[in-house]
Amino acid sequence: MHSIETTCPKVALSNGLEIPILGLGTSHNGGYSHDTVLYALRECGMRHIDTATRYGCEEQLGRAVRESGIPRRDLWLTTKLWPADYGFNSAKQACRRSCSLLGVEYLDLYLIHWPDANVPGRSNREVRAETWRALEELYDEGLCRSIGVSNFLMSHLRELKEDCGVVPHVNQVEYHPFQQPEELQTYCHQEGIVFEGYCPLAKGQALSHPVVLQMAQKYGRTPSQICIRWSLQNKVVTIPKSTKKERVMENCQVFGFELEGADMALLGSLHDGRHMSWDPTHVE
Repeated sequence: MHSIETTCPKVALSNGLEIPILGLGTSHNGGYSHDTVLYALRECGMRHIDTATRYGCEEQLGRAVRESGIPRRDLWLTTKLWPADYGFNSAKQACRRSCSLLGVEYLDLYLIHWPDANVPGRSNREVRAETWRALEELYDEGLCRSIGVSNFLMSHLRELKEDCGVVPHVNQVEYHPFQQPEELQTYCHQEGIVFEGYCPLAKGQALSHPVVLQMAQKYGRTPSQICIRWSLQNKVVTIPKSTKKERVMENCQVFGFELEGADMALLGSLHDGRHMSWDPTHVE
């Protein structure tokens, strides 16, 4: 199948919206390629793009979206609020700024990027709750069609539940064979929070693991396709990132095969707790 548009399943959020289970991630420090995003949208049928204020590419992404000619309603766009903009008024301003940079009238998903607010004299809990209330208002206003968090642990989610009204629709965290936060996954499932994983290839480290290589051979697939397929079969919304066209195409071709139960379990046994990205365990 050349295009994933028709084959990519969607996952229902608690508010009834549906997010495509596979998306394209972007990042800062060269983690954005205009041509590749256009290619993903036009040639690969990609309809879900994930970015963040922190990455500094919202404006470029907005340009790619317009150039692609794909109707806004057919796209799922996620961006994230950086701690520098936490707080009630600044969060609302930051969201409007992101919309303006992206050239859109609404976001499909807006996430609080990181649990540590780092505001002198105020607890993280307090600032997170105040910031979340701003997101709830943006949600009520329709500026954000869904709202969520990123890198939040169970403790952070529980506090938010006590302090606020809307349960996050999504929690986006690091997820790959070496980092499988099962308790957090179970908790999110119980609370109706969709679990989304970034870094599915463990920044490339999973691609040379003997178990992954062995499976790639067995299924006649690439190591990255094995890792992404494993994540998808665990019902995790997955956002691999690449700035190379051929990689993006490869990462999209993951719906034509299925990993057997024993192989799923074998990959499930690779968890060793390592983080490729930031580790939120120290954040109160």
